[in-house]
Parts: sequence; structure tokens; C-alpha cells
Amino acid sequence: MGDLDEYEGALAGLSRREFLTYCTGVAATLGLSPAFGVKIANAAVAAPRPTVIWLSGQACTGCTESLLRTHHPSLETLILDTISLDYNETLMTGSGHQAENWKQQAMKDNWGKYLMVTDGSIPTKDGGVYCKVAGKTYKDAVLECAKGAAAVISMGSCSSWGGWPSTGVNPTGAVGLNEIIKDKPVVSVPGCPPNPYNFLSLVLHFVAFGKLPELDDKMRPKFAYGRLIHENCERRPHFDAGRFAMEFGDYGHRQGYCLYKLGCKGPETYANCPSVGFNDVGQGTWPVGTGHPCFGCTEKGVGFTKSIHELASLKSVAPPNSYPAVAVEKGEGMSAGAAAVVAGIAGAAVGAGAVISSRLGKQDAKTESSSTAAE
Repeated sequence: MGDLDEYEGALAGLSRREFLTYCTGVAATLGLSPAFGVKIANAAVAAPRPTVIWLSGQACTGCTESLLRTHHPSLETLILDTISLDYNETLMTGSGHQAENWKQQAMKDNWGKYLMVTDGSIPTKDGGVYCKVAGKTYKDAVLECAKGAAAVISMGSCSSWGGWPSTGVNPTGAVGLNEIIKDKPVVSVPGCPPNPYNFLSLVLHFVAFGKLPELDDKMRPKFAYGRLIHENCERRPHFDAGRFAMEFGDYGHRQGYCLYKLGCKGPETYANCPSVGFNDVGQGTWPVGTGHPCFGCTEKGVGFTKSIHELASLKSVAPPNSYPAVAVEKGEGMSAGAAAVVAGIAGAAVGAGAVISSRLGKQDAKTESSSTAAE
């Protein structure tokens, strides 16, 4: 617990007892234990923490919901001890003019120092009228907020490159944040939803070191998006051995075989899903771990673009063509492709043998003729 004397006057001249009572009520309103009232009070009088302004566009709120399910650090630790989440339409208690005035004040007081986070795509068609907040188009809101941001982060695939709102005919002209903000780098944390720990690690790195971590060519943090899902997938050995599930519920699917033949996009998708998992309930808590193919939600041009069961474009090794077909029951022999390969090899061997025998025969005849002439 902090110095209780610091609470005096922390909120409109309330007494220490009144202020603690108020903070305990806030904790209860947020669904937290009353004990968190003291943490809220300490946070209110602590040294300023990095301000975060979180804006939401065309989105399903899944990115924020994912963030709510973190445990190390927990959400309350993050927003009370590490950062100051000054604006988030889903989590803030204020609304209407109060919320918008608070956002403007937070931006003004922390100009050039705050973190801007967005989830959801930005509609651009018809002047951006398909997403408006407080009478202002979302496009105008992000442009305004980005001007004073120290760093800009796209949370989720929709904000990173348009996501599902940009799929197909794209009726609203939805685009990612990096197509709107051109005068400063936009860091991307794609996923549908993204793993919250990728976002937390990115923010905490910025808080601790005052700079962003190493990024890849798509502006994603390399610590999270530096390797293919395929490389760390628990089903990778089955891929290498040519063991695949061919349909949901078949023998291979029940045995945990590779889901490549069902359209898994792991071989062309960069993310750390198999290594980190979701919801802190142990390994296997990600799509492939539950028996469903990865659909490539972190990759532009893959997720929401390719059919779910369309085969992935392999970026690493492919299983040899000589593997038996995975759909053939035991004892029924090899595939036609494998048989053709073996037949080709056997045919080449027979042909080579015939040529060698022919040459040997000619050589023997030549030798015999030479011996006769010598006599």
C-alpha cells in the first residue's frame, strides 16, 4: 500500500476515507475484488504512466475481449500499474461527451508521448460514413490521434490489413491502418483475434526501453511473427511422415495427424500460436490443437482470402511424392504416383541392364575374333 497521506486531495478534495471508499466502489463496478480499491487509489496518485489511446473501427471487439483474458500480467495490473488506458470505448465507464472530452484532454496533456492502438478496419468509401464516432468519421479520428502519438499499433487483422471487412467485394472500402497513416510507422499485431501476450509484450517493451522491438518486413514484431506456424506445430512430425487427416472425424483426424490436406495454412502463416496458446489453460488451446486447420488469420492474402479448405502454399519442405496415399487402407498397396515412380526406377534399371549386357556381348565377340586371327 502506498502512502495514504498522498490520497488527500487526490479527487476533488475528498478525505482519505472518502477517496478509498470511492475507489473500492469503482473496483466493485468493474467486477473486481474490493481489495483492488487500494490498487486503484495507489494508481491515482502514482507517477504518470504511459498513456494509451485505444480506438475501435469496423471490428467485432474480439481483440479487446482477448486482452481481458490475460493473467501475466493481468489486465488490472497492466492498466493500473504499467500503462494508463485513458480511452477505450469498450472498457471505459464514461460515455458521450464525457468520454470524448476525456480523450481530447488525454491527447493534449500527453502530446507526442502517448501510444495509439486501434482495432478494426477503416472504411474509406463514400467519405468513410460507414463508421462514425461522436459525429466524426473513424478515418478522421485516427488521423487526428496519430498526429500526437509516439507510436502507433494496429491490433488484430482488421486494423493491420483490412481483415474480414475487406474480403470479397469490400462494400465499405475497408483498409488497414497503414494505408491511412503514412507519416509514421504503424506496428502490426495481426490475428483474429491476436494473442494478447504479443500485444502486451510489445507495449511492455516500449515502456521498458522507450523503443519498439525488432520488426519484420510487414511491421510485425519478430519475437511473435518470426517463424512459420508449421515449424513449431505439434503435428509437424506427421506431416514429415506423410500422415494426414483426409476428412473431419476419420481415423487420421482422431489420431491427431497433420491437417494440411484439410486446408491448414500453417505452412504459409507466420505466428507463434502453437508456442504460446490462448487463454492460459495449457497447450493445445489454438485451432490446430483442437482439431481445426489454421486459416492463416495473421497473413494478408491468406486469411479471409483463401478458402478454408484450400491447400496452403508450402514455404518450406513438401512431403515426397513417393509416399503412399494416406487414404488407402493398410494392405492395399501404394499409390499410383508411388507405383509410377517405382516402375520408372525399375524400368530404368532393366533398360540399363540390357544395354550393359549388349555391350558386354559385343565386347566378348570382339575379343574372340581377335584371338582367332592371332592363331
